[in-house]
Amino acid sequence: MARTRTLQLPTNRNTTPIAELWEAYWRDGSEQARNDLMEHYLHLVKYNAERIHSRLPDEVEVDDLMSAGLFGLMDAIDSFDPKRGVKFETFCAPRIRGAILDELRSLDWVPRLVRSRSGMVEQARKSIQMRTGSVPTEEEVARELNLDPEEYEKVRRDAGTVGVVSLSRKWFETDSNKDVREIDVLEDGRQVNPFDAAQREDVKELITRGLSRAERLIVILYYYEQMTMKEIGVTLDLSESRVSQMHSSILQRLKAQLQHRGRELAVEAG
Repeated sequence: MARTRTLQLPTNRNTTPIAELWEAYWRDGSEQARNDLMEHYLHLVKYNAERIHSRLPDEVEVDDLMSAGLFGLMDAIDSFDPKRGVKFETFCAPRIRGAILDELRSLDWVPRLVRSRSGMVEQARKSIQMRTGSVPTEEEVARELNLDPEEYEKVRRDAGTVGVVSLSRKWFETDSNKDVREIDVLEDGRQVNPFDAAQREDVKELITRGLSRAERLIVILYYYEQMTMKEIGVTLDLSESRVSQMHSSILQRLKAQLQHRGRELAVEAG
């Protein structure tokens, strides 16, 4: 993440009491005193960066979030006024999070795109209903948004609402006196099969090995994040046609690699 300012944190942890560090900074405003304060509060940057990172795609590096958060911490140190009666930890947390989120917004990462889809679809439905006086069909909504069927289906899936169902409702009757309810057969979507997760990561690593960063992002965003070519182009600052061209080239190379590997296995087996 490019920045116009540079940070040089001390490599050795400063053991000076925090009150003395603040006094030294307020007294002469030296860069060393500020860096010592930043080192002392670095754990706050790490904590906020990791919390935000847990909700983002794998391609976002927590170190990049921490780099953005450091500038938020530096701004908080520069503008902190103890006369306000607020603890520094309370004062700096919103600034750290804000710096991280501002950086993510500038990169147009996936969560922002996904969050906007629900509003897009709902606004289109309301516009059509106001003009026609009737509930619009999915085809009408797609035309209103100027999306082709494939792209609209992905948008609709992300923006789709969840039906409300009573978990106490009877699912089916049994021979016993106790009926099976919805809650008894509800799948726990939070449970992840460790084998499937490991296999998925192995496949991702295999197919992206040897690709450039841009090519790797295209594969992951298209096949793992279910983004369209247009959305990937917006994220990577490329044209949709360029993304499609790179995607075709990647598939051809992967096919050639698999064919080569298949011949090697055949020779080994023979």
